[in-house]
Amino acid sequence: MSFLGGYQGKILRVDLTSKSFREEELSPELARKFVGGAGFGIKRMFDEVDPLADALSPENKLVFAPGPLTGTDAPCASRMSVTAKSPLTGTVAVCMTGGYFPAELKFAGYDILIIEGKAEQPVYLMIDKGRVSIRPAKQLWGTTTTDCEFLLKEQLGDQNFRIACIGPAGERLVRMACIVNERRTAGRKGLGAVMGAKNLKAIAVRGHLKVPVADPAVFAAAKKFFFGKMKESPALYPEFSQHGTPMVVDVACGMGIFPAKNWTATGEFEPVDTLGTAANAARKIGKEHCYTCPVACSQLKLTDPASPYAGAMSVPEYETLYSLGGQAGVANLDSVVAADRLCDELGIDTISAGVAIGFAMELYERGVIGKQETGGLELRFGNHQAMVEMIKNIGFRRGLGELLGEGVKRAAERIGQGAEQYAMHVKGLELPGYDVRGAKAHGLNFATSYNGADHNKGYAYQEIFGIPAPRAVDRFAAEGKGWLTKWNQDIRCVTCDCVTMCAFLMDMAVPDAALENAAGMLRGVTGMDFTPEEVWRVGERIQNVARVFNIRAGFTAADDTLPRRLMTEPIKAGSSKGHMVPPEELQLMLAEYYQERGWTPQGVPTPEKLLSLDLGEALPYV
Repeated sequence: MSFLGGYQGKILRVDLTSKSFREEELSPELARKFVGGAGFGIKRMFDEVDPLADALSPENKLVFAPGPLTGTDAPCASRMSVTAKSPLTGTVAVCMTGGYFPAELKFAGYDILIIEGKAEQPVYLMIDKGRVSIRPAKQLWGTTTTDCEFLLKEQLGDQNFRIACIGPAGERLVRMACIVNERRTAGRKGLGAVMGAKNLKAIAVRGHLKVPVADPAVFAAAKKFFFGKMKESPALYPEFSQHGTPMVVDVACGMGIFPAKNWTATGEFEPVDTLGTAANAARKIGKEHCYTCPVACSQLKLTDPASPYAGAMSVPEYETLYSLGGQAGVANLDSVVAADRLCDELGIDTISAGVAIGFAMELYERGVIGKQETGGLELRFGNHQAMVEMIKNIGFRRGLGELLGEGVKRAAERIGQGAEQYAMHVKGLELPGYDVRGAKAHGLNFATSYNGADHNKGYAYQEIFGIPAPRAVDRFAAEGKGWLTKWNQDIRCVTCDCVTMCAFLMDMAVPDAALENAAGMLRGVTGMDFTPEEVWRVGERIQNVARVFNIRAGFTAADDTLPRRLMTEPIKAGSSKGHMVPPEELQLMLAEYYQERGWTPQGVPTPEKLLSLDLGEALPYV
């Protein structure tokens, strides 16, 4: 089988230890079985990285992979996965990011970029219209992400380069460090620390090629279908395009699932007036697009010139409003905007940072830690000045920030004194902004996602937005959530993270036709005759490969769980008052989930399931 379209047919492998690089051919079989993006990244990790390797060692690898739609004129398709073993969780980790860098990597001629080894001194990688070089980055080391981008473009003499880089947090191997590509981030699981451990400060990409399209007529019809669905959506253009994800603050508060004060005040602390849609609209000064996106959901916010944070500008998404707002008990939007920008500049994941700070605030209020540990900060819920200062301490590994930057799991283990019961994480990954005591499929996804608590890997939009696709659900019920969680994980994995397309748009435009949309797009761009059923099978295949990697890394069904607080403490107020996920209910959902997946009661893929998915290479590990 040869390539017809959608792929450039090349892999670039860069060995920082030997300062060498080579091009490899992309296997058509790999493209057919794993499509692109997260599929390529997870398969490469499975084939090439020892799951027991130290995530911060040269043996770990970073895999950057756009999808077959990336770089075409398909709407909302400039997405890319970044995959490695996570230094935060120890699992295989996939981060998705957008902007312009993913398309530029395809224009440069590559479907996959693999970074391996470790440079002796700080370097950056330059890919310029077919020329590849590894260059010294001593002058860039220590810079914030914006300054790094500015200096590197000036040095290269071309503002059209697209830059992905790390900030001071990644350089210091903070386990929640992220990779920033021009105000977009590969944000969770600490992949910025993996880049820092390799002494790789930045990647600069400039391309000049086009992405071939196999069947323009079929592709045009598929795009027309998607555009039609976008226009029909009751929420996409009238609301989401104008307000972006901050509108979810209103939704989550209305449902009583906006987590607050380290998940102790859900339903009690509901800052719609101060952190919700209207408040964000009052600070809006513009919008940002990703390549080929007609929606531009990213809303630029500028702080009040009369506030202590005057002059700060950022794009705080819903998860940041949760983590640096609700989780820390902060209702001051200006401080959240400033804290968000600070995280971007230092290269820190806002979700993990906010959850870690909220965790420390609860410990401070309970007397487990005091001012001696906080460096004199009055680290109480609602103290936004202390929150902002602690972000700096995390980024530069100062004082308590050094410990919090390890993530709440490790921090709790080191602090002791019962701190573990207040650490809100799954598999070491801090919880995102949905209190799953009031959304059970969302909770089962947190428990079973190969990344740990990652809302984007199996987002239960059926519960959050009441969308009855593929079926209507009762968000409080446990029954049927095993099937639904498998469906959400499989479908989002392939239709968003592999093809690749923006998950926000998929949820709002084609939730009832995601498989049909992806199959049509793939047929048009690649020329391969994908059916909706085969597209789904790709998603299921990738979930199983990731599961086997994690089993080899030492994870078991015992790790498919939720924090003790969510299983023993009911929500105290609001629309979800009285609800929780008791252990027996979680076990019921897990049993159904494992059965639906064709796994053993211990959560291990069976040989029969792996063979049915054409994954014979995984058989020795189950």
